[in-house]
Amino acid sequence: MKNIIILGSTGSIGTQALQVVDFLKDRLKVVGLVAKSNIDLIVEQIERFKPEKVALENKESAELLKARVKGKGVEVLSGQEGIIQVATMPQTDMVLSGIVGIAGLIPTLEAIKAGKNIALANKESLVTAGSIVMKAAQEAGVSVIPVDGEHGAIFQCLLADNRCENMRKIILTASGGPFRNKSMDELRDVSPEQALKHPNWSMGKRITIDSATLMNKGFEVIEARWLFNADFSKIDVIIHPESIVHSMVEFIDGSILAQLSKPDMRLQIQSALTYPERRESLIDRLDLAMVGQLSFQSPDMERFPCLKYAYEAGKIDGTLPAVLNGADEVAVEAFLNGKIGFMDIPKIIKRAMDEHKWISHPSLDDIINTDLWVRDFTKSLITDH
Repeated sequence: MKNIIILGSTGSIGTQALQVVDFLKDRLKVVGLVAKSNIDLIVEQIERFKPEKVALENKESAELLKARVKGKGVEVLSGQEGIIQVATMPQTDMVLSGIVGIAGLIPTLEAIKAGKNIALANKESLVTAGSIVMKAAQEAGVSVIPVDGEHGAIFQCLLADNRCENMRKIILTASGGPFRNKSMDELRDVSPEQALKHPNWSMGKRITIDSATLMNKGFEVIEARWLFNADFSKIDVIIHPESIVHSMVEFIDGSILAQLSKPDMRLQIQSALTYPERRESLIDRLDLAMVGQLSFQSPDMERFPCLKYAYEAGKIDGTLPAVLNGADEVAVEAFLNGKIGFMDIPKIIKRAMDEHKWISHPSLDDIINTDLWVRDFTKSLITDH
């Protein structure tokens, strides 16, 4: 039995992870849950999975939760301190880091320092502080197993060869989102409702918009640099509308290995939680004859400049990726609220990157302060828009 903690249990990744836990109840046990403020859902999760501790980010919500679960044998905590208490529970074998945004960085780091293996779904941990996170993992002797479909695919391909030095290139696949065939003029007029209709995946709002702008793929490029110790010159992106090939690795002899399956995040979540084992899963089996054909094309960084900006930020490194992430998060929220247009998102991100006073070797405090600065700066741009 593997004891796990889920950070972000009421979000898209968290709820799918709990489906996996329920399916593999003979192998996986939830000992702790962390959520933001969705009391009704967390009550359901407590009743079904019976964790020992639960933490809510919102303190008022935690007080309400205490009253509703009184007598159920669960300790309810709140705030950053409570989240860290849950993330570092001694009996834990693995922590699934699925909190959205930079709020997931510190709990993930604290779990690593406490010697917990990490199933990483929180992109911001590596995008904003990749060097700090991976150094901490190395010092603690823990594994960081990717949950993202693309990185999970790369991880599996590299395991098949068992020698990373034989890797020549990482090839990240991207669906291209709902607008891959739209012109510049058409992109200016797209609505949040249109952008939220992803053709292949069911995800949270921010990641769905990031998929439409290709920023999500840019974040994955930066993540891949840290997860697999790969230079940016060895990380390519290719558009693959069917989302069947989840990513590929080219080796020095010219061989390319790929991981294929139906687009279902539960497979990659399960692969991370059960690693190094493989078990039966919930997902439907892939029938290639039914798929018919697989297509690929190069990304257009003129129509989708967010991908270009991610490469730029990643290569410069330091505090610039934190600027990229923070500006994107604020801009996406503004787009969803109808304050800016779809094509304003990359413009605002580029402006924030250009205005930032870069720090080459940041501390954790530098990264957090950069995140605070860029959010204020981006909000001021949107207010003046």
